[in-house]
Amino acid sequence: MSPTVTTCPHLRQDVAASLVVFLVALPLCVGVAVASGVPAELGLVTGIVGGIVTGLLPGSSLQVSGPAAGLTVLVFDAVGEFGLPALGAIVLVAGLLQLLMGALRLGRWFRAISLSVVEGMLAGIGLVIIAGQLYAAAGMKAPASGADKIAGLPAAFAGAVGSTTAPASIAVGAGTLAVVLSWRRLPQKVRAVPGALAAVVLATLVTLAFDLPVATVEVHGLLDSIQPLGTDAFGELASPAVIGTVLAFTLIASAESLFSAAAVDRMHSGPRTRYDKELMAQGAGNAVCGALGALPMTAVIVRSSANVAAGARTKASRVMHGVWLLLFAALLPSALALIPLPALAAILVHAGWKLIPFRQVASLWHGNRGEALILVATAVAIVALNMFEGVLIGLALSVVKTAWEASHIKMEVMDQGSGPIQAHVSGNATFLRLPKILDSLESLPQDRPIELDLSGLHHLDHACRTALESWAERHSTAGTEPVKVTIP
Repeated sequence: MSPTVTTCPHLRQDVAASLVVFLVALPLCVGVAVASGVPAELGLVTGIVGGIVTGLLPGSSLQVSGPAAGLTVLVFDAVGEFGLPALGAIVLVAGLLQLLMGALRLGRWFRAISLSVVEGMLAGIGLVIIAGQLYAAAGMKAPASGADKIAGLPAAFAGAVGSTTAPASIAVGAGTLAVVLSWRRLPQKVRAVPGALAAVVLATLVTLAFDLPVATVEVHGLLDSIQPLGTDAFGELASPAVIGTVLAFTLIASAESLFSAAAVDRMHSGPRTRYDKELMAQGAGNAVCGALGALPMTAVIVRSSANVAAGARTKASRVMHGVWLLLFAALLPSALALIPLPALAAILVHAGWKLIPFRQVASLWHGNRGEALILVATAVAIVALNMFEGVLIGLALSVVKTAWEASHIKMEVMDQGSGPIQAHVSGNATFLRLPKILDSLESLPQDRPIELDLSGLHHLDHACRTALESWAERHSTAGTEPVKVTIP
């Protein structure tokens, strides 16, 4: 047996899987960068760092990291408000925070975030991506806010109808989307090539063959696109708005990566994810991306699932996919200039559509309408306001719902007509349900002795205890026996 086979028993499977992931990642890296308002090469840089740097670190063995559609909206807003140089500083600090949280063993706590909030976040992002990329597919500039993007679609459609160049751009985008949607119906041998890549290649060939008046990717060159951080970039970090953006990057990138890790673990029987280590790996990758002035990274479920499905066995597959991205960026950068922008817009429309959890909303509506409302409210808030505020609103609603459910209380009154009235209270007595408790107690007859049994309570907070003692004192007037209270 050769030494290579002995030391790397799964090399053949990992090489094959790495090529599949590379082909899946290539159009997405470029598309996410263009949609984020940064040079296309920076998307490749983040993909390279996600493969080689994060891929080498411990955490999750088969999860693949890179630029994600889920951060597109946040990055676009950050670049538009603070400028491209400041993006590197924001990503670097977010990466350092992830490293700190991983060192403090906070990674596992991200699994405690309500799934409805995460899915609502992804749904809101998906809606904003779709709306924004519809403008790009028509060769138009999209409005800044999510609400304006959606509200302006009818006017954009009317403008496209009367344009001389928009029809060709829309046709390229629509054709690309049609190829992506129909690709899974083709024979398995054909589907060995990822649908997104095949669609972009076909759109490029059609655009070149017919010389269509369609905008293509602007190429700057890999080395020219990388802008290592200077001291000037850190001056923006004193702004409260920038601090909020850093926290949003940290929270969203971490949550998306760790939720992806949990999903990937369900796809294979290999080693389980070590969440704190994975959070540190993501932080290290983002710190490097920030230092290079590139896009932030997260673990990406599309690439990760492709990696597992392609038969990857070790982390070597994700590292090699980063190597292939590096070779492409170094040897074939001019190929990017041939890619039509409407084709990338169609790829991102498809990615945005997949972010919207239609099945989960329907399932939650039938099983837990409170969670379904939190999901919808989070998505609407992200579209109407912005990413950070939308997520905070979702988290606040989740906390309120949990607190409300945790304060569930039940009161049973037994009155046999003579003797004391027995009131049995069970559940959790918190200040949230204090008005209900007092209303029920104050409705009892004032001239009858009462036995208040609180032994069924799981929790009695200070506010409720004080209020119940005050009620008992008021009820125990002259001529009435003192209220007998049994406390837990």
